[in-house]
Amino acid sequence: MSRIRRYRLSDTEKDALLQQQAALIEQQAVAIEALRRQVSELQAALARPRKTSRNGHVPPSKDPKGGAGGKTGTGSKPKKKRPSRPGVSRRLAAAPDATVVCHATHCRGCGADVRDVRQRRRWRYDHVDIPPIVPHVTRVELHGGRCPGCKKRFTAESPAGMAPGTPFGPNIHAFLTYLHHGHHVGFERLARLMRELFGLTLSEGAIANAFQRLADPLAAVRRSLRERLQRAAVIASDETTTRIDGVTHWHWVFVSDNAVLHEIAPRRAKAVAEAVLGGRRPEVWVSDRYAGQQDLAKAQQVCLAHVLRDVQYAADCGDTVVAPQLTKLLQWAIRVGRRRHELADSTLQAYHGKVERRLDDLVAKPALHPAGRELQALIKAWRGKFFVFLEDRRAPATNNESEREVRPSVVFRKVTGGFRSTWGAEVHAGYRSLTSTAARTGQTAFQAIRDLVANPLPTPP
Repeated sequence: MSRIRRYRLSDTEKDALLQQQAALIEQQAVAIEALRRQVSELQAALARPRKTSRNGHVPPSKDPKGGAGGKTGTGSKPKKKRPSRPGVSRRLAAAPDATVVCHATHCRGCGADVRDVRQRRRWRYDHVDIPPIVPHVTRVELHGGRCPGCKKRFTAESPAGMAPGTPFGPNIHAFLTYLHHGHHVGFERLARLMRELFGLTLSEGAIANAFQRLADPLAAVRRSLRERLQRAAVIASDETTTRIDGVTHWHWVFVSDNAVLHEIAPRRAKAVAEAVLGGRRPEVWVSDRYAGQQDLAKAQQVCLAHVLRDVQYAADCGDTVVAPQLTKLLQWAIRVGRRRHELADSTLQAYHGKVERRLDDLVAKPALHPAGRELQALIKAWRGKFFVFLEDRRAPATNNESEREVRPSVVFRKVTGGFRSTWGAEVHAGYRSLTSTAARTGQTAFQAIRDLVANPLPTPP
């Protein structure tokens, strides 16, 4: 292409070229301004502190290395030295299975014979061991014949708890369920464990069949717990993700004073909690600030532990007005809630009025930092749901109880990768519901599942 010479262009062509140049310069200026804004936004984002389990809703497993919240992060606290404790020895068994009395035969110093010397007990201790564990096999022989009256064949009834079908008794069923759902032992390792420790050969299919036989009894347990939960005055709830055959589902947990119910649903919607309640409304609902957990009861108590993490993040961002004062106020209110049983109704009411007035003053105070203004907006949005626990003694200030209940299922998901079938998820939800409720009465998880296998609840026709 030949070079364009200016003296050969007409005035009209020169004007068009100048206009084209001006348009190009304008486009470049707009692009440069957009890039400057983007750089400013990225610099502002980089300047904000990182979300951790200490100042946000992030699991501790995703924290930076070096401790919870990251030791190198802003506002991190040095690790406290663990106080020393006096040494203790193991307590002796109250009823030992056997006692061995040993008398000295000779002196260890000079070798003299001391068998005729009067001796008294100088020391005693327990030696604990587990004897070899082998399966106990009972051969059942059912005799029968032909009835002389009706000429029909008859057979003896099976012994109680030894009906034909599966050869494995309730202890084996309970042990398999306890190890898999309580300690996250996979099918392959579970089969190897039973073979190497107990000499019992089990295939993975037999283990799956053993779990599937518990589906109906555990479903009956969950129905009973759901009815008990619907009569509760205070319910705490939380949810987390799980997977069934690679598809994301939601694991819900509902906690009352005498029942714990686990539900696994394909949705995180509010309809899941409404279906559990069956149209009933408790007095107080305790949860985080997720929208699907709201307006399910007459009163709502938001988890103050979640709020404190948001407040800590605002402090890490640089707010020195709202965040420090709100932290002290919420921590003081939680301490009051912990000793409610010691306070009279009038005293608790006075404390409630005091904390509400301080919160009003904090909202009215001018906040210079954007993080402080965000906190004030948060307070205004959830204003009536902070201190319900100071009005109703039955309500806790945090949702930690339901979070602790859902944590073992989170570990199960991380270890196993999720469930392969819907019935497997239902069995896990039933196991967690049964054992968590039993723990409130002091019963162990193994004993609870053992009792259910031996005496299952009746299932509706």
